[in-house]
Amino acid sequence: MPPPPERRDQPRIKVKVPVELHFEDNDTPFRCATSDLSMLGCYIETLYPFPVDTPVELKLEANATLLILGKIVTCDPQVGNGIQFSKMLPEDLEELRMFLENIQKETEEREAAEIEAAQKKPGEKQDK
Repeated sequence: MPPPPERRDQPRIKVKVPVELHFEDNDTPFRCATSDLSMLGCYIETLYPFPVDTPVELKLEANATLLILGKIVTCDPQVGNGIQFSKMLPEDLEELRMFLENIQKETEEREAAEIEAAQKKPGEKQDK
């Protein structure tokens, strides 16, 4: 059976980024990290996920601290939450875009280097 079609408008990049979640009914921030991130949302892993439709304020540490409003859109028990971003300042949006582009570029370069290394024949001198 083929995988379901991709529903996201933006690709998510596998990256761990520190994030602090703030909820209306709680003064204590919830600190965690993303497991993936895109321009429109992220996924966090937690054993005790939050209910769908819960509004959340995020402080995302991606080169700079980005302030984001969002809501919980998926709840996977003992796994985590998908969070959809709903509002962000233009400068934070641009900072996130540049951060994701850099991560994507680094990933592609690393994968290309791994492929090149794997294609070299045993005993062949490798460049350093």
